[in-house]
Amino acid sequence: MAAALARIEAMVDEGGHHHVATVNPEFVMRARKDPGFARVLESADLCLADGTGVVWAARREGCDLSHPVTGVDLVEPLAGLCARRGFGLFLLGAAPGVADVLAGQLRDRHPGLQVAAHAGSPAAMSDPETLNRIRDARPAILLVAYGAPAQELWIDRLKDQLGVAVAIGVGGAFDFMTGRVRRAPYWMRSAGAEWLYRLGRQPWRIRRMAVLPKFAWDVLRTPR
Repeated sequence: MAAALARIEAMVDEGGHHHVATVNPEFVMRARKDPGFARVLESADLCLADGTGVVWAARREGCDLSHPVTGVDLVEPLAGLCARRGFGLFLLGAAPGVADVLAGQLRDRHPGLQVAAHAGSPAAMSDPETLNRIRDARPAILLVAYGAPAQELWIDRLKDQLGVAVAIGVGGAFDFMTGRVRRAPYWMRSAGAEWLYRLGRQPWRIRRMAVLPKFAWDVLRTPR
């Protein structure tokens, strides 16, 4: 987490536009079949290991990763960084009102934080309003909670119009942080079993999670 925050802070200081993706095994498996999504992930300035599955796979390939950095875990310390450095933050996505609630909570916990929020939509017809709101707020960092792959494709499609230094897809982070969706207990998260908890509470996810055994098998049979 400390390394991820340091990289993001440096990106803001550098200026320009940077895309940060929080990559889990579902991303990896989708990218293997979807060239467009694969291109977006390959072109991202920073890909974070969102989950123990990616950390495990990376270690088997010789990468030095100690812990995952999930989108939901990134938001709070990132808000602290923004408050400390005076970076504007923009929360985009989730159901109407959710981002606004989270923005209020973050302001309370991080005095001085400049944060704006908008539900928006990844649909092209919503782009003009969303872009106007972002430009009016003039944030340095944009968090997009449209879910994958919509959020990554949206960021890539509008990257030259966003006017932010860093855009990050954070999936369901806003719902978790505002209590709309309960998160797994800490012991399950630390044991790498958060996916099992989410499956138990959201059985419809089984179709998405069906790729996890295939991901594990492909990792195990890859020559080291």
